[in-house]
Amino acid sequence: MFRIPIGKYVEIIIDWMTDKLEPLFALVRNILLSIVDGIEIVLTSIPFYIMILIIALIAWKVRNKNVAIFSIIGLLLIESIGLWNETMLTLSLVTTATIIALVIGLPLGIWMSRSDKADNIIRPVLDFMQTMPAFVYLIPAVYFFNLGPVPGVFATVIFAMPPVVRLTSLGIRQVPKDVIEASKAFGSTSKQLLFKVQIPLAMPTILAGLNQTIMLSLSMVVISAMIGAKGLGEVVLNGIQRMQVGNGFEGGLAVVILAMLLDRITQGLGDSKPKLKTKN
Repeated sequence: MFRIPIGKYVEIIIDWMTDKLEPLFALVRNILLSIVDGIEIVLTSIPFYIMILIIALIAWKVRNKNVAIFSIIGLLLIESIGLWNETMLTLSLVTTATIIALVIGLPLGIWMSRSDKADNIIRPVLDFMQTMPAFVYLIPAVYFFNLGPVPGVFATVIFAMPPVVRLTSLGIRQVPKDVIEASKAFGSTSKQLLFKVQIPLAMPTILAGLNQTIMLSLSMVVISAMIGAKGLGEVVLNGIQRMQVGNGFEGGLAVVILAMLLDRITQGLGDSKPKLKTKN
């Protein structure tokens, strides 16, 4: 059977983009690097005991005291094995990727919820983004942005964005029609209907999408250590390359603690009951 050289065409497109769009990629690289470095400086400049206290208070506020106690024990364990700075770098990468995914994904999800045509076009793209093996995203990322944390953030955004897009669209579409009709009967404009009725009612579903995006971001950031993203992923990667089982286990343990902590906190945000905004 005739072989279609898809890989060759992809290489041609990537080479063309790398050559013609270098100024754009350089600008994006500088912006992303500034964001990652800024968040990392903030997280690492705060003494670890104050940061642990802040995270524990947040966990207690949005979840319960058990999660707060777990956060204290887990983060103290990370500090005790000497991986605090690596954990904060990983957290800065996850935070950057999540913010970008939300900035892009929320409008796309809203658009999909309000347009069946947009939904039919964007949904296959999201399927492609989610089912493509994560390692594949690292190749064009390195082409565009060289080695370092920036290609890691770029690949992470692509890999982790689909859940927040899907669940934003799903949450808005699942708002009861009688609520929408009642809002329209009271004279709500399309903008008021979206921001004061649909989004508040869809918030638990949207936050579930945020939870999944954060979890995928963390998993991809660890994988991105292969292209110089550093953080806890680098600790695990070094453990594999040098056959240092203990160091690799410590890095993996820190990843697990961070993942459980982020998961519990974001789940706590999603458990809060939505409130409709009404005029007096």
